[in-house]
Amino acid sequence: MAHRLSERQACKVVGCACSMVRYRKRPETWNEGLKKALLELAAAKPRLGCLGLYKRLRRKGWQVYYKRVESLYRFNNLALRRRVRRRFTVLQRNPLKRPERPNEQWGMDFIHDTLANGSTFRCLVVEDILSRMALALEVSRSFSGQQVLAVLERLAVTRGYPFSITVDNGPEFVCEKLRSWAAQHSVELCFIQPGKPMQNGFVESLNGRFRDECLNAHLFLTLRHAQWLIEVFRKEYNHERPHGSLSDQTSAECEKRYV
Repeated sequence: MAHRLSERQACKVVGCACSMVRYRKRPETWNEGLKKALLELAAAKPRLGCLGLYKRLRRKGWQVYYKRVESLYRFNNLALRRRVRRRFTVLQRNPLKRPERPNEQWGMDFIHDTLANGSTFRCLVVEDILSRMALALEVSRSFSGQQVLAVLERLAVTRGYPFSITVDNGPEFVCEKLRSWAAQHSVELCFIQPGKPMQNGFVESLNGRFRDECLNAHLFLTLRHAQWLIEVFRKEYNHERPHGSLSDQTSAECEKRYV
């Protein structure tokens, strides 16, 4: 009022819109519901980052933009601790060949962990490469070639036999029993080169998620306890977790497109 200008004239002088001066923040009560849902999801899935939580909220029916979730994520200090990774020389990488249909190519690998009493166990990981479906996360103290065959035969009952299986050069995979089984059912065993696990990169990716979100997140009291928690993770991974490489679909939704 010192210059005796109206609000409209003053806004014209400084070059701002009148709507900006008159703006009053409205209470957003729905944010409380979103905040509660975000905190509950973050508590249930502590290793999911902001993008993962956002995708889960969208699948639960929250029509919200990523920036709003990111704002609440930062305000509530939900950021994950970053892990320092070793830096390697950047080399030219050849993209892995992807199959055209589910059940065309599988990948197998082993991952290990320990129980609360210090004893170790192993887990056989079998994945469908196209749909990212975790077909089996079989837990046992140890594995032989015969046990691997039992898991494959169990999967073949519901899914049939794949055209090929990518494996490393572990003794359970190079044994004569597995080779005879593969020849009998016309399954090609694709062995990766020694020391190059990323030639089976899709399974290595699953192993990383499995390690981060399940094995490192739980203390397994007994082998049966480990089997139960790992099976819970497998079902959730297949039916609830969206994959960016599948256009944010779950593995189960991806396979339905080919039925």
